[in-house]
Amino acid sequence: MAEEVLLSNAKIYGKLTPSLLAVAFLASFGSSMLYGYNLAVVNSPAEDIKRFYNRTVVSRNRTGLNEEELTLMYSLTVSVFAIGGLVGSFMVGTLVTKFGRKGTLVNSTVLVFIGGGLMGASRSCGSLEMVIIGRFITGIHSGLSLSVVPMYLGEIAPKNLRGFLGLIPSIFICIGVFSAQILGLHELLGKEEHWPLLLSLVIGPTFVQLLLLPWFPESPRYLLIEKRNVHATITALKWYRAKCNIQSEIEEMQEEQRSLSSVNTVSVLGLLLDRSVRWQVISIVVVNMGMQLSGIDAIWFYTNAIFENAGIPRPQIQYTTVGTGAIEVIAGLAGSFTIERLGRRPLMIGGFSFMGFCCAGITFSLILQAHIPFMRYISVGFVIGIIAGFCIGPAGVPFLMTAELFTQSHRPAAYTVAGSLNWISNFTVGFVFPFLQMSAGAFCYLVFCGICTAVAAYVYFIIPETKNKTFVEISQLFAKKDSLLNSQLSLKKINEYGAMENSCVEGGRTGDK
Repeated sequence: MAEEVLLSNAKIYGKLTPSLLAVAFLASFGSSMLYGYNLAVVNSPAEDIKRFYNRTVVSRNRTGLNEEELTLMYSLTVSVFAIGGLVGSFMVGTLVTKFGRKGTLVNSTVLVFIGGGLMGASRSCGSLEMVIIGRFITGIHSGLSLSVVPMYLGEIAPKNLRGFLGLIPSIFICIGVFSAQILGLHELLGKEEHWPLLLSLVIGPTFVQLLLLPWFPESPRYLLIEKRNVHATITALKWYRAKCNIQSEIEEMQEEQRSLSSVNTVSVLGLLLDRSVRWQVISIVVVNMGMQLSGIDAIWFYTNAIFENAGIPRPQIQYTTVGTGAIEVIAGLAGSFTIERLGRRPLMIGGFSFMGFCCAGITFSLILQAHIPFMRYISVGFVIGIIAGFCIGPAGVPFLMTAELFTQSHRPAAYTVAGSLNWISNFTVGFVFPFLQMSAGAFCYLVFCGICTAVAAYVYFIIPETKNKTFVEISQLFAKKDSLLNSQLSLKKINEYGAMENSCVEGGRTGDK
């Protein structure tokens, strides 16, 4: 009997086909990469954008902005992208249920064309509002794609490749950051007159995605479990699995479908109130908030300012920043090629722990560099360490975990919750960090150190390994935790009631006496 189970599980294993790899690259290139690009693209032209804002205000009001007002306006420009992302994350559950995973990606491309067009024309029109609105609209697109791409890839991948394909979006996020850093060099588009073009280049990858992605099939799980279209499911699986036997995979999907036959797609409120997925919800809250509150957004948004405070000569800063981008890509590739061998937990625990160590290291190196000049280079090394630690695991595994910890009925609501908290945390760090840095100085990184350490500890003690497990098997792992917790709570209540009853009996006996 055990041999039959092993054989059945083995049949679900699949090979990496060209169609799987193509759709993973295409979805990530036109969506995930833009998220990384938009995170970093405002870093290089920061002073040029501030000067444009000041000139625009002077032309309107005949008076300029002081330094604090300029910092506030630029912080708004940086962080409004996260507000748009928050709005987009609220829409994920509704859109993926109505249009499907691929359909949502295709339909949302219009947002990039509108946002990129506004930012590209802002200087010609003399409108700072067009920059801010354009950042907001592209943020909505990133809020959608940051959840939908991992969901789509997680559902089309065989379980033995789910980790590898699930981290491809994080590689493209790193490539997006690196592309923004390269194009922002003074020798390329880093000149003052080119910053609107730099902001609007997001249109290019999205156009390629719009041309090619509609030719690929929708998620087989969505087609079978939600649309109940068996013929379309078989067609999609044959496209993605090539010559592999798909019967076992269809049976596994049908098993999940039968377990959900009496359950409709769960709302966000329903998810939060569902005691059967309590630990899963807590887990995605911790890892997704921890991912953003780890300090990585502060590094990406304000890399140049951090290096300037570390004492790096201004002409060398842009090249140092580009070097960090290259390390991001290498670290992301290392995580993708090792996740199926090491598992999810080691990458998360190791990544967050190393980030926490480097955050503490930055604090002490910045304090000591006033007395020891070479410590400025140690500071740069710790910044690179934070980025490398993040890209190895925390950059992509939380999104993959959100797909793996929930069955089909709960997954859209889970991505809505995870995405919303992700973007709220993103906005908080992007908006608060400049002021935190001004008030706390080098000690501001100790806050991030504490958060990274806490998340690593939570993953170590609470979250089980999900490598090579089906969605139903993962749910069963957490069901044991939930049932244990509920039984402990019930036992506690029984003991309390028993104690009360005993005291009443004793009281009654005393009264009788």
